[in-house]
Amino acid sequence: MTAPAYRHISYLHATPQRVWHALTNADESGLYWGHRNVSTWLPGAHWEHQRADGSGVADVVGTVEAVDRPHRLVTTWAGPGEERPAGPSRVTFELREYRDLTRLTVTHDNLADEAERADSEAGWSAVLSNLKTYLETGHPLPQDPWSMPS
Repeated sequence: MTAPAYRHISYLHATPQRVWHALTNADESGLYWGHRNVSTWLPGAHWEHQRADGSGVADVVGTVEAVDRPHRLVTTWAGPGEERPAGPSRVTFELREYRDLTRLTVTHDNLADEAERADSEAGWSAVLSNLKTYLETGHPLPQDPWSMPS
């Protein structure tokens, strides 16, 4: 049986370099994500998804599995100390340039079950909408989209 996965494609009016920076810069990711993505972004490096409230608390941690700046980034994704029989889930960011646009494909795979896939869909849809708005206007959405009731 194949583990569930979620895939989202966005088209952003920004260069792949600009999108890459927004995804991997701790201060910038904290502006639109509510979490700071902290790492050296080298293959094998540890990464943390730290709350942007200054507490330093990491809600998600993982390992950088692959890097091809600014086209592809693969990380594992798990709660701190989480042990799963099938291993952590994995997030792949693929960026492809087309004229003035970047096609960003985010795939979150090796999810535990359909409930985790549904949570991933809701979370990624909100975060990637906020990323798009941030990159195209210079400001994130006026409310945290992930707080919106379903």
